[in-house]
Amino acid sequence: MDEFYKKACYIFDSEYNLVHIWDFSGQTTQLFMNDKVRLQDNSAFQPGKEVLLELQVHGLSDSMRDNGCSEKIADRSEMECSSHSGSVMMNGCTGSVIRNIKQTNSFQGNSYRAIRSLGLIGLHNLGNTCFMNSAIQCLAHTTKLVDFFLGDYRKEINYENPLGMNGELALAFGDLLRRLWVPGASPVSPRTFKSKLANFAPQFCGYSQHDSQELLAFLLDGLHEDLNRVKRKPYHEVKDADGRPDDELAEEYWRNHLARNDSIVVDLCQGQFRSTLVCPMCKKVSITFDPFMYLSLPLPSTMMRTMTLTVMSTDGITMPSIITVTVPERGTLKDLIGALSASCSLGDDETLLVAEIYKNRIFRFLEEPSESLVDIRDLDKLAAYRLQKNNEASPLVVFVHELAEKYYFSGKEGFDYRPFGIPVMARLSSISGGDDVRREFLKLISPFMMSNEDILDDCDKEEDASKKLTEDDELGETTSSAAVVSDEDSNSETDDFEFYLPLGIGNVKIKLNEPLPFTELPGMLQVFVLWSDKMLKKYDKYHLNLLPEVLTPQLLPKRTQESLSFYKCLEAFLKEEPLGPEDMWYCPTCKKPQQATKKLDLWRLPEILVVHLKRFSYSRFFKNKLETFVDFPINDLDLSSYIAHRNNQSLNRYMLYAISCHYGGLGGGHYTAFVRYGHDTWYEFDDSSVVPVSEETIKTSAAYVLFYKKV
Repeated sequence: MDEFYKKACYIFDSEYNLVHIWDFSGQTTQLFMNDKVRLQDNSAFQPGKEVLLELQVHGLSDSMRDNGCSEKIADRSEMECSSHSGSVMMNGCTGSVIRNIKQTNSFQGNSYRAIRSLGLIGLHNLGNTCFMNSAIQCLAHTTKLVDFFLGDYRKEINYENPLGMNGELALAFGDLLRRLWVPGASPVSPRTFKSKLANFAPQFCGYSQHDSQELLAFLLDGLHEDLNRVKRKPYHEVKDADGRPDDELAEEYWRNHLARNDSIVVDLCQGQFRSTLVCPMCKKVSITFDPFMYLSLPLPSTMMRTMTLTVMSTDGITMPSIITVTVPERGTLKDLIGALSASCSLGDDETLLVAEIYKNRIFRFLEEPSESLVDIRDLDKLAAYRLQKNNEASPLVVFVHELAEKYYFSGKEGFDYRPFGIPVMARLSSISGGDDVRREFLKLISPFMMSNEDILDDCDKEEDASKKLTEDDELGETTSSAAVVSDEDSNSETDDFEFYLPLGIGNVKIKLNEPLPFTELPGMLQVFVLWSDKMLKKYDKYHLNLLPEVLTPQLLPKRTQESLSFYKCLEAFLKEEPLGPEDMWYCPTCKKPQQATKKLDLWRLPEILVVHLKRFSYSRFFKNKLETFVDFPINDLDLSSYIAHRNNQSLNRYMLYAISCHYGGLGGGHYTAFVRYGHDTWYEFDDSSVVPVSEETIKTSAAYVLFYKKV
């Protein structure tokens, strides 16, 4: 250190007026010199040419301390170093500094303030650019990344990479970082950087609000490609495991990855997953090792949700039942079916088919077990049909009830057909003609048939409430009702039900004793059933229409803020799950796509671990932001027990140093950043405003992207 220091003094002709270099940030290399600097004439350097000199000061030597240079530092309490118990961090190392030190003329207050504010510079908001400012401040306080860009990073720019941006993104980002780390700088306008960003990522054009995590993902990937040290990427064929040990296979994957990807971003931010896929049919196991730049952790809900459904039987005996179950708020269809099965005592030979009913018709079937319940709104109406397992391959016949309403238009009489009630359905192993259709329908609606007394009560309700019926009138009404349910009427095709098939542009009537108008039944057959007025009186329309909403909003209880452990989120991320139908895996043994189960494991962890908390969820109908409070570690994140690579000797403990926060809802809100400055001092970066905050205030439900570094 002494030799380097003397060399620096010689270069700057400062033997009799020492240059003092102090790194109070503890995070990066900085060089400060006198205003007047000249090179000696006999120097090897050319006069007027820019000279880059990097000095990394890890501490103060005894000789420097004895020479009294420490007396030139401002008072310790003013420099916010008193909390370090007599030591100050310098580039990650601790050097003793004398406690009560006086400021002298050779170290002026302006110079001190410039040093003290290194890196504590805000960014102007150009119009909804807080998302960008938040992400940049987190990267601008990533120690080794800053060191890299404050050095001679231009020599590593890859101008030949077709996947890169001709070095323009790296140059714009490097220039912005240098402006943020200039002593005594005022808030910086990132207009040039934003312009370069928009050139290569049109989604960030304009001044709309965006996602800071999406910007980070693009920026890190873009910087990697611009700074990729690999000029010619070799081709490596992925070899099958063939029973080889995971250690050997993982190392081969990592070598192949580094042969094509080698940059400061890979050095700092990339780790490795072990991905295990298992075919559900042949049990083929496929293991690969894939790189990752960040972890996107789900926020598993501990909150529960009540859901009300109508359970319809298909045995021709049991009436519908209204069942309310409790499921995880962000659970899946599998959770809902499991809760319903237990509540309605579902038999081993039965299965449940859940359908969404809209305007008395089947709007859609819910069949994918992994489908999120977030897609089901509180005002939706659901019915669950009990079907036999042994005929799951048989065609599904759905009967939609209709009634005819007479109307007059321009003096002419017409009928308007509208659906009513809950559709009924069954699986039919064999159906050939209209008689089979009629027989199955009568079986399904038989539980709704009313007794004579029920029919009498129903007719009484239609009479004027103020009119008192005599015994003779009641007897006559009973006789009339009996006539309604006579065998003659129930067997009359014209007086009870008419069946229609929706074919082409119109409906085709199904005639009794005649075959259906097609040779092979489709997977689902929809039949419209027109009810006569007599049949409407014969059956219980109240229970046939009994279809409550999933949950009435007025009955929603007031919820307390949900809290989650960081480790619970990580465990949910690493949990084995089946792939969705849109992500089928091609099984090399079965020779076709299969809905395999997938399990991720952490194998190799990076020096800088970026963790994205998935607060934004998207469903068919709406977008939602989760305000769940995640209790994340600040100083002692230990991932040792989550590493699948047991032979890994590297440390897996991390310390939090930056947070990108989002306040408000979707489509707007505001982004800020918390940054650790030095050892235990935190600052909030709110666009151009930078203020100190206590460590207790950084844990909020707004935390969105967490930045950790290995310790």
